[in-house]
Amino acid sequence: MERALEEATRAAARGEVPVGAVVSRDGEVIAAAGNETLARFDPTAHAEIVAIRLACEALGSQRLTGCDLHVTLEPCAMCAAAISFARIRRLYFGAGDEKGGAVEHGPRFYSQPTCHHAPEVYSGLSETASAEMLRRFFDERR
Repeated sequence: MERALEEATRAAARGEVPVGAVVSRDGEVIAAAGNETLARFDPTAHAEIVAIRLACEALGSQRLTGCDLHVTLEPCAMCAAAISFARIRRLYFGAGDEKGGAVEHGPRFYSQPTCHHAPEVYSGLSETASAEMLRRFFDERR
């Protein structure tokens, strides 16, 4: 999660919402990214999506079987679906997101009968650091 927090810090420095994500397998980092929605003019360039795309490219596969994803914020519905489609083994996330989250909040994507693959989910990792980074970022813009 430390590397995901570093990616979130880099995203904030670029003016992006500070969310970072890391894909790993057997303890080895395959891909890491922060939000890039502003830089790419792409509303789908969330940290999770960018990291998944980079990992798929690095591994030459559309499936990330056996891979884990660490992300600083609870994934939204779009990212939860991408995680499922990529067949991520385990999802670890920091801060919960009551407003936009889709794993433990909102639609609870992985609990739906239409979800084909649900990763193991572990929440609350580095929750305080993740939430504080987001809080500071948005306080500075208000």
